[in-house]
Amino acid sequence: MQLLVVRHGIAVEQDEWAREHSDDTERPLTAEGKKKMKECAKRLRAIVPRVDVVATSPLTRALQTAAILAKIYEKGEPVIVDALSPGQHPPALAAWLRTQGTQKTVTIVGHEPGLGATVSWFTAGSERSFLELGKGGACLLDLGDRIESGDAMLLWVLRPSHLRALS
Repeated sequence: MQLLVVRHGIAVEQDEWAREHSDDTERPLTAEGKKKMKECAKRLRAIVPRVDVVATSPLTRALQTAAILAKIYEKGEPVIVDALSPGQHPPALAAWLRTQGTQKTVTIVGHEPGLGATVSWFTAGSERSFLELGKGGACLLDLGDRIESGDAMLLWVLRPSHLRALS
């Protein structure tokens, strides 16, 4: 299995959102965040041409990011996976991934620091993160057939600015 890990795009700032709203889970992408994420998604498709499923955290900013990716990849609606919610741990995501079959390419959309911990868990066997994805940034893991802690290979990491610069 290949795992395309994507952090949600640029969202409304937390402080700004909190002035008028109490629920941070509903904080959306900004107009600029949507525009930049569309550019990143197009470049991602050029690098990773096939995705079988797009999975996402249930938070609005991740859902919006996943919807952009799903549209670019022509995958319909993203699948909400609670294991991608903030505060969850990588073994829960690994359990869900095992239900998808090992010959697929799965895209996950989530949040930091959880995504960094997930990448670290799959590659190094520890949730102690060695990586932080920028908003709209991505990395690709080869999980192989086992989908276990410490077994994956990190193939590449791209910042959003690098993605948008690719032609």
